[in-house]
Amino acid sequence: MKYYLYILKTLSDTLYTGITNNVLKRYEAHLNGKGAKYTKSHKPKELVYLDVLEDKPCALKEEYRIKTLSRKEKLALIEKNKARTKKIYSIIEEEFKRKKVENEIT
Repeated sequence: MKYYLYILKTLSDTLYTGITNNVLKRYEAHLNGKGAKYTKSHKPKELVYLDVLEDKPCALKEEYRIKTLSRKEKLALIEKNKARTKKIYSIIEEEFKRKKVENEIT
């Protein structure tokens, strides 16, 4: 099962890194104060980085690596991968819309 590594920028301009197998559901949970203890007090502003990994162990390893980066390094990573992040997010949105339509039909 594929996993996603993501970075959120918060309203207080901090960065939060996490992993999930359902980005849209997890992001919604963060927005509603149910995603993580940190994002309860640091409300998410936007999803700024996405990467797709083959499984949970790979995602955990990459999450640890990114969490050890400095803020400057994380911002550089985000900037370098803006186009890729947009592409991944677009694909996720299309999959979500397709599944929603399939569920309405059945």
